[in-house]
Formats: sequence, structure tokens, C-alpha cells
Amino acid sequence: MKTLENQTLLYDEDCPLCSLYTTGFIKAGMLDQNGRKPYCNLSNEEQDFVDVKRAANEIALIDYTTKTTTYGIDSLIKVIGFSFPWIEKIIAAKPVYFLLRKFYSFVSYNRKVIIPAQAKENKLECVPDFNYKYRSLFIGFALTITTFVLFGYSNLILNIPKSTITRELIVAFGQIVFQSLFLFKFDKQTILNYAGNLMTVSLMGSLILMPILILSQFMQLPQMIILGWFAGTVLIMFLEHFRRIKILKLPFYLSFTWIIYRIIALFLILN
Repeated sequence: MKTLENQTLLYDEDCPLCSLYTTGFIKAGMLDQNGRKPYCNLSNEEQDFVDVKRAANEIALIDYTTKTTTYGIDSLIKVIGFSFPWIEKIIAAKPVYFLLRKFYSFVSYNRKVIIPAQAKENKLECVPDFNYKYRSLFIGFALTITTFVLFGYSNLILNIPKSTITRELIVAFGQIVFQSLFLFKFDKQTILNYAGNLMTVSLMGSLILMPILILSQFMQLPQMIILGWFAGTVLIMFLEHFRRIKILKLPFYLSFTWIIYRIIALFLILN
């Protein structure tokens, strides 16, 4: 495998996915041992030929020979294409390139709500700009997945009325509206940032419920397992929500209103 030498990817060290794939490039021999570097360790000299603001949004690849920098999906194409030219040709096709670029932006602009990190003082932070379009798309994506998973799982529980997509959509979206009522003193960006984290927690819960949904297609599961798994999922979601509230430095009572909403929703469903 050909190695792209004397070039370094600047990655967000607080993003496990960024760390994973940059490490993978080095282990695979696609980059040399100096092929990655945390964004926060960017030197003053490097900042002369790196757009620091853009590099926080799109992973930057520094070419130390020419002292030039490429960004985002183009950086990844350059690394992968050097070892696999045929992949570069496929990605270079306009429809493929367009879709990959949009997908990259979708993940990059939302990575801090997917995996939030505690802000560190006196450190150059790799924090992407707030993008209303991609944040709204992420919330919509998580809302859709959550709605369909809740629809499927609710129908496994025999003691509640049969579920509908509309009901589960109202329940999932209603959580955002209900929680936002307790953030009326905050600006729109803070509310949307919280909503993104809120829906990440819901998405995480949906993924935890998926194994039971899949198993139920092949066997009859006892109600004890279905209810117990659901209760365990809610507990994990509550703890994760509480952890994120601390990171975001938002009022702690949001975790308790999160529980109150679910109790209210269950009461309305049962009645």
C-alpha cells in the first residue's frame, strides 16, 4: 500500500470517530507515523497556512512540502485516493461526491451533539460552527428513527393500546416542545443545541431497543423481558441525559422534567 508522506490530518481529539479513522489510516500504512495531529496542538507557524475556522468544521490535511491545506471530504479523498486510485475515481463522480460531501457535513456539524465534550480552558478547541440546517436535519433524522422504533416496540407491549406512527411521532416531538418550555430564557441556538442532544439520547435508546425488536421477529418473547429491557433502556437514557446536561451547563431540573413528560405521555396513552 502506498503511503502519503509528509502530510498530516488535523483531527478532533474529543471525537472518537475522528480518532478511529485517522488511527486507521496510519495503521493501514496510508499515512506515515506523523500522519495525524490533534487540532488543539496546531502551532502558530502552521496557523499561517491553515484556515483555523474552516479546519474546525472540516478535517484538514496539511501538506508540509508545499505548505498548503485541503479540507473535509477532499482531505479524505486525497488520503484514500493515493493508495486506491480507483476509489478516488468513483468518489470523484459528481453524484457520489455531492452525496458524500453532504453526509460529511451532516456528521461534522453535529458531532458535538452526537458525542459532546467538556470544554477545556486555555486550549484551541475543535468546535464546529453552529449550522441551523444540519442541526435541524439531524433532529429530524433522529426523530424519524425514534418514531418508528417506538412504534414497533410499543406494539410488543400487550398492556397498552395498539400504537400508531402518528401517536409515536407526537410523543417523540412533544418531548422537544415540552423541554423547550423550560428553556424560554435561553437563546434559539442553545435550545436547538439542547434539542440535538435530547434527540441523540432518544436515538441511543432506539438503538438499544433494536435487538429486542429484531429477536421478536423470530420468537415469542416473554413480557417480562420486553418490559425489563424497556425499563433498563429508560434508565440508561436518563443517566446519559443527566450527564449531557452537566456538560452543557444547563439547569439540572431538565432531567426531571424529561421523566415527568414520559409519565404524562404514558398516562395519556393508557387513558
